[in-house]
Amino acid sequence: MKTLRIPLAAAAAALVLASAPATAQDKPVELRFAHWLPPTHPLAKLGFEPWAKSVEAASKGSIKVALFPAQQLGKAPDHYDMARDGIADLTWVNPGYQAGRFPMFAAGELPMLMSNAGRGSVALDAWYRKYAATEMKDVKFCFAHVHTGTLHSKQAMPDPAQIKGMKIRPSNGTMAAFMSLLGATNVQVSAPEARDALEKGVADAIVFPWHSIITFGIDKVVKFHNDHKLYASTFAWTMNKGWYDKLSAAQKKVIDDHCNNEWAGKVGKAWGDDEDSGQAKMEKLPGHTIVKLTPEQRKAWRDAAEPLYTQWTDAAAKAGQDGKGALEALRGELKKQDALY
Repeated sequence: MKTLRIPLAAAAAALVLASAPATAQDKPVELRFAHWLPPTHPLAKLGFEPWAKSVEAASKGSIKVALFPAQQLGKAPDHYDMARDGIADLTWVNPGYQAGRFPMFAAGELPMLMSNAGRGSVALDAWYRKYAATEMKDVKFCFAHVHTGTLHSKQAMPDPAQIKGMKIRPSNGTMAAFMSLLGATNVQVSAPEARDALEKGVADAIVFPWHSIITFGIDKVVKFHNDHKLYASTFAWTMNKGWYDKLSAAQKKVIDDHCNNEWAGKVGKAWGDDEDSGQAKMEKLPGHTIVKLTPEQRKAWRDAAEPLYTQWTDAAAKAGQDGKGALEALRGELKKQDALY
C-alpha cells in the first residue's frame, strides 16, 4: 500500500483551513418558529424577533428563522406537541394550557409567588433545568420565562369570596384550580379567544397580564383591575430534537448560546416590564378603575391559595420528586434574584 507524504507546509495549510470557522461552510437551514400571539404583540417585538435576529447574526446567516404567529401552524394548547412532532422546529408553549402534564414546571404558576417577571424568569429557568430533561424529554428545552398579572373584571372584585358563582377565564391550570376552589366556573379559552368570551357574557372576568389586556382589546369589555401580583404564567421555548440533531457543531453552539439562562432573563425582563407598564396606561384610560386591595384582602387571597401549594407538593411527589424540597429550592432561587413576592 502506498503511503502519501505531504510536505510540512502543505500539512500546516490544511490544518488552518480545517480550523476555519465552520459557519462559513455550514449548510443553510430554516428554523420554523411557531407561536400563537398576534405578530404585533409586545412579546413578538421584544422577544421573538430579537432572538431570531440574534440567531441569524451569530450563525452568519446559515440559520434563517421563519416566524409563524397567530396559531398559523396549530392551536395554542398544541404547541408543545408541534415541536415534538416536527410540525414546527421551535415553539412557544404555555404548559398551563395542559394542566397536570408538566407538574414540576407548574410550580411557577403558584399564586402570589413571584414579584417580578424578569428576575422571576431567571430564577424559574435556573431551577427547572434539572427537571426539564425528564419532564420535557420529547423536546430540546430551550428556556423558560414568565409574566405576572392579576384579575380583570366587569365589576370590582377585591375579595376572594366574591369569586363564588362567577365565570372566570383563568390564565393556566393552576389558576383554574384556584378559581374552582373559590367556587367559580372556569371558561377555558385561549388568549386570542378571550375577548369574544367576555363580550358575549360567557365569562365575567379574566386572569391576565396588564398590557395584554390592551393588546387583545379586552379593555373594551372589562373595567376593573385588581392591583395585585395574583399569578404568574410560565412559558417554555421548546425545540424539535430531530431538527437540532441535524445541525452542524457550529450551528448547535449558536442555538445553545440562545437557549440559556441569560436569554430567559432577557425575554422575561423585556416582556415583563412591558406587561407591567400596562397598569399605568390602564389608569389613564377613561372608565377604568384600579382596585386597591387592603392588607386584609391580600391576606385573604393568600390564605385561600394555601391548598394549591399542598396540592402541588403532592403532585411533585407523585412525579417522583421531593415536592417540599423543590418548592423551597424555587423560593431560594427567587429570593436570590429578589423576585419572591
